[in-house]
Amino acid sequence: MTPELPSPIAAYVAANARLDVDGMLKPFTRDAVLFADEGRHEGYTGMRTLFEEAVIPVRAIFKPDAVRHENGQVVVEGPAHGDFKGSPIRFTYRFTLESDAIKALEITA
Repeated sequence: MTPELPSPIAAYVAANARLDVDGMLKPFTRDAVLFADEGRHEGYTGMRTLFEEAVIPVRAIFKPDAVRHENGQVVVEGPAHGDFKGSPIRFTYRFTLESDAIKALEITA
């Protein structure tokens, strides 16, 4: 069962399931920051590069199975499946929302 997610997060997850980079970017603010793979990816350009280099080639699809609110963030957990070593791997996504958009996202395994 998929947990109920705030609309920008649900849009991001749905676009990821389609491996749609433009759709994955749409719920973010233009100046959003994404922390993943021990790096900081800023704005649409930085996030697009990450998605095109680290998500799409290995068909990494995140399937959330838990959500909670913690310290002003929406914390979403679940496995990511794909064509990568160790698949599936369980991830924690920490979203910071602003005006019905994603302002920041931190992804950890």
